[in-house]
Amino acid sequence: MELFLDPADHRSLTVQLYDQVREAIADGRLAPGARLQPSRAVAEKLAIARSTVTDAYARLTAEGFVEGRRGGGSIVTGSACVEPS
Repeated sequence: MELFLDPADHRSLTVQLYDQVREAIADGRLAPGARLQPSRAVAEKLAIARSTVTDAYARLTAEGFVEGRRGGGSIVTGSACVEPS
């Protein structure tokens, strides 16, 4: 999954990242059981702070879209009902 952040977008980088991952889950590009890219790798690739990525992942976790596994990364759950935005 390719991620793109637009510095001219009125939304924060965290929200842009959250929206893209959530949309990928909604449209099936990230299926239940799929592992999200590690936060360090995403932060490095996008040249952003790791906390931006972990904040987006934390929101996805809080809303039930992903499940964090200690030492195992973040996994897409099958339990969240996702409607495309």
